[in-house]
Amino acid sequence: MTKTAIVTGGSRGIGRATAIELSKMGMNVAIVYHGNQAKAEETCAACKENGVDAIAIQCDVKDPEAVTVAIENVRETFGSIDVLVNNAGITKDGLLLRMSEEDFDSVIDTNLKGCFLFSKAAAAIMMKQRSGKIINIASVVGISGNAGQANYAASKAGIIGFTKSLAKELGSRGICVNAVAPGFVETDMTDVLSDKVKESLMNAIPLKRTAKPEDIANAIGFLASEKADYITGQVLTVDGGMCM
Repeated sequence: MTKTAIVTGGSRGIGRATAIELSKMGMNVAIVYHGNQAKAEETCAACKENGVDAIAIQCDVKDPEAVTVAIENVRETFGSIDVLVNNAGITKDGLLLRMSEEDFDSVIDTNLKGCFLFSKAAAAIMMKQRSGKIINIASVVGISGNAGQANYAASKAGIIGFTKSLAKELGSRGICVNAVAPGFVETDMTDVLSDKVKESLMNAIPLKRTAKPEDIANAIGFLASEKADYITGQVLTVDGGMCM
């Protein structure tokens, strides 16, 4: 039976690369996106080129009702949910004294609460199947912190704690829960950084290059595969040595 994967934030960047990687592994893919339908449909088309089915689902990951509808849509379409990749995330950077409560809340709600809502809804199905993989996208910022990103760092550190707790809760049902912590990746999110910041980050990377989205997707693909069936509760850092 063909497995089914859900990738939130799947229209661009790491999400798009992950959706395509999972499709290459023979999985049907549900691409959850917030606003860019055209990009989501492009990603679906790229997945279908690998001989699987793919659908795009518009969903605000911090809306409980929308998440429930999205999960049910995937289950009705494909019959199972075998892999969930919680990738959707935003940044609203700023120093603490200049950070608004709204900017703090929106990052926590999207990055951390969205991960919680999708995991809760998917886990209910996976528990009945007695199998599944949940892979949460954290960040090296959630491990080491970063000035001007207190909200983002808190959300990603929260994801790491959430991952470890969920792994302990769901392990007896055959469900593996892990996190991937990317370093500096070439995406729309990092394109807005100044050249000075990019240069500083590059100097901190032993491999002296940024990651491509595919570098992160390869790690996610491994954790989603049968080769990682005995790995749970772990954080796989993919950062070129940046945070060792």
